[in-house]
Amino acid sequence: MKTNYEIRYAAHPEDAKHYDTARLRRDFLIETLFVADEVNMVYSMYDRMIVGGAMPVKETLPLEAIDPLKAPFFLTRREVGIYNVGAGKGVVRVDGKAYELDYKEALYLGQGDRQVTFESTDAAHPALFYFLSANAHTSYPDRKIIKADAVVAHMGSLEMSNERDINKMIVNQVLPTCQLQMGMTELAPGSVWNTMPAHVHSRRMEAYFYFDIPEDQAICHFMGEVQETRHIWMRGNQAVLSPEWSIHSAAATHNYTFIWGMGGENLDYGDQDFSKITDLR
Repeated sequence: MKTNYEIRYAAHPEDAKHYDTARLRRDFLIETLFVADEVNMVYSMYDRMIVGGAMPVKETLPLEAIDPLKAPFFLTRREVGIYNVGAGKGVVRVDGKAYELDYKEALYLGQGDRQVTFESTDAAHPALFYFLSANAHTSYPDRKIIKADAVVAHMGSLEMSNERDINKMIVNQVLPTCQLQMGMTELAPGSVWNTMPAHVHSRRMEAYFYFDIPEDQAICHFMGEVQETRHIWMRGNQAVLSPEWSIHSAAATHNYTFIWGMGGENLDYGDQDFSKITDLR
């Protein structure tokens, strides 16, 4: 068992205009989340969000309090949202209480001193646990969330290549949280665009995790200011950090699914400043 982490510092939009491809990928792309019997995390200075992945195969993996937290438990001052994005079922144990998660099922854990572990039901078909964690000021009840619990928004059309279901799962319409908001958007076959028209929300940062796409296909994530956009080519099971000043959109060579997650000043999903497609540069 091994826990790895790195710290990512925030970038000023004026500085980001001058980043080359390598620097963009180093600062914003999270390439490796899932390694057998490891927990991998990125501690971001964007609203102190932690983006992580755990892949238990032969071992049970603890969610450890990494050094930057300066806390006895990972959840001492935090809340976390967890999705199973792997082929097999998995179990998250919270002080011994078991929560079984199947593919695309989620779990919210509130703030408080608890021991959390990850395990797979079948080592031959391991679970992949993707998680986001934000700072929390109080404790809300733990809860498992499935797609049937979600507030679903069906948007777009096949003619515009963006027919999709937005499954709002860890949001304040479903359960109380401090600042964490998460959901899962599934694109219909033949559709490739998400979050278009593009928007920003300077009150909140966001992280996108892309999956459910063939290994030989790729996703192009768009970021940056409306008048100064950039792009990052990504593969499945990778995540990207989106600063509060940045748009966050993507097109791919195949339909896909992504998990979005936000942390910041408010819990208003509709708090978005849209831009016209024709204004993008």
